Amino acid sequence: MQRGRGAEGHEKNNNANAQCPMPMPNSQFPIPNSQFPIPNSQCPITNNMKIAIAQINPTIGDLLLNAQKILEAAQRAASSGARLLLTPELSLCGYPPRDLLLNPSFVEAMDIALQNLAQNLPPNLAVLVGTVEQNLKAPISGGKTLFNSIALLENGKVEQLFHKRLLPTYDVFDERRYFEPGLQANYFTLDNIHIGVTICEDLWNDEEFWGKRSYAVNPIADLAILGVDLIVNLSASPYTVSKQQLRETMLRHSAVRFQQPIIYANQVGGNDDLIFDGYSFALNRQGEVICRARGFDTDLVVVEFDETQRDLQLGSVAPAYQSEDEEIWQALVLGVRDYAQKCRFSKVVLGLSGGIDSAIVAAIATAALGKENVLGVLMPSPYSSEHSISDAVALAENLGIKTNLLAIGELMQGFDQTLGDLFAGTEFGLAEENIQSRIRGNLLMAIANKFGYLLLSTGNKSEMAVGYCTLYGDMNGGLAVIADVPKTRVYSLCHWLNSDVYDGLRLREIIPQNVLTKAPSAELKPGQVDQDSLPPYEILDDILQRLIHNHQSAAQIVAVGHDPVIVDRVIQMVARAEFKRRQAPPGLKITDRAFGTGWRMPIASNWVGVKNAYQTQTIATPTLVCWDVNNIVK
Repeated sequence: MQRGRGAEGHEKNNNANAQCPMPMPNSQFPIPNSQFPIPNSQCPITNNMKIAIAQINPTIGDLLLNAQKILEAAQRAASSGARLLLTPELSLCGYPPRDLLLNPSFVEAMDIALQNLAQNLPPNLAVLVGTVEQNLKAPISGGKTLFNSIALLENGKVEQLFHKRLLPTYDVFDERRYFEPGLQANYFTLDNIHIGVTICEDLWNDEEFWGKRSYAVNPIADLAILGVDLIVNLSASPYTVSKQQLRETMLRHSAVRFQQPIIYANQVGGNDDLIFDGYSFALNRQGEVICRARGFDTDLVVVEFDETQRDLQLGSVAPAYQSEDEEIWQALVLGVRDYAQKCRFSKVVLGLSGGIDSAIVAAIATAALGKENVLGVLMPSPYSSEHSISDAVALAENLGIKTNLLAIGELMQGFDQTLGDLFAGTEFGLAEENIQSRIRGNLLMAIANKFGYLLLSTGNKSEMAVGYCTLYGDMNGGLAVIADVPKTRVYSLCHWLNSDVYDGLRLREIIPQNVLTKAPSAELKPGQVDQDSLPPYEILDDILQRLIHNHQSAAQIVAVGHDPVIVDRVIQMVARAEFKRRQAPPGLKITDRAFGTGWRMPIASNWVGVKNAYQTQTIATPTLVCWDVNNIVK
């Protein structure tokens, strides 16, 4: 195998006499004073090369388990006749390892695991494995002590190392905290095929596609100039709605622009708040998808590189999901399953209120873990309607999950008596209303602690955004399943769930019709509905989308037709609820702007844009609207 050039300090000796030299690069990207000789037309044409993609689901920090998954994939790949196997970014430790990387013993253990893996791989199979490598120059020249790297394993050892060049520091990514960027284009030669190596973000800087540059260099363009035959990318790209369409569109542009076939290997599985959707795929020089792995599931696919045509041949193409709702459902099911299993929970518990949020969370949990592993708890108060109980029971029967009923009326009386003297002379208000939610939260946590269950929180993104939730009450839990799902999307998911058949789950109506049609309510006082405190969810969610995701100003939001008074109050509610969100359980991320690890807003802030959001209009008093922010600061 001819070695090419890769990570700084890890360049291998070339064996040019035994192998064909690098081919002439694409004419669109000529090389001045190219270091590569003109290709030798006398070089023999060998058989086509099979390249396998191992779309694995790693557990962060479990080096032995992850190495075993890579080894098993390698054995399957070798059995299929593959010559090269691709694994995802940081596949050996799982992505993202975060501050585990600050522990030197963890880095040392990863190196040992990598060496052991290399020695156990099948013969005649080269494997690209995601790992970290120490930056030996850091103590002298400065910089971070680690590289985010790809190791080329063959012949029982690490043959070459490649370093990630573009390190993202936006949203959930914080790679500059740990890694030093690579400075050289990465490539190697395997059986006369010159293969360029990139790592995740290295693909995301095509200035023609984005209309701008986020980094000074474009690793894809650099590899095209070098004249490689094929570009591979090892990724750990988290899921957001419709992101796969963006990936394929972006790489289609790059494949056509640079006339380069591209193979993209992605991680799959849930790690904390992040969900990785897999969907590894390959494109030929024409930008056509010629191979695609399954979404939201482990997979191993094989694609063939035709050495005569210097292009990838058509392989198996897994279908994409037909709707955003189906895609989101799959993501949330995977997220719950992996969070529970990787945190060593086998059963979950949640409160069933008879409302739509707890209904969809119960359905997701049932699909993720099985009906025998889900417990729903009904906790009616004197203010609960009869249909709340009957709807919750009907849902549980549809799902086949167990339920317990714990009435909280007497517990409410106990709190009233205990607080009676202290609260004497005051009016019934938020404090008393929220006691109900906190009683429920305590009961659910008691069950979770007693039996070792994972408590699932059922609040949606709309409520989390404006603080329409109760600290130490309905916010209790170990995982917030729909914390990144707006209320209007919750309704859409429920209608979708009732509309078709999914893995035997939707053989009949799952979400009771009354749950879909009744007005949403916390039922903390007689006759209460959400719209006493909030604008209609269709209006609220559009404002939140524009404010949180699109970063629009109050004036821009008003310009599309929203009431300036409502816009102003929503912006203030979002700002005032920051202290609540900071205390919420981790929430599964499905959008590009979630209230999780990528959300970094101050709690103590006095920015004038929040104090008086709509600058061009004076708002005299909050009584101009029928709902008040003070009704929801719980």
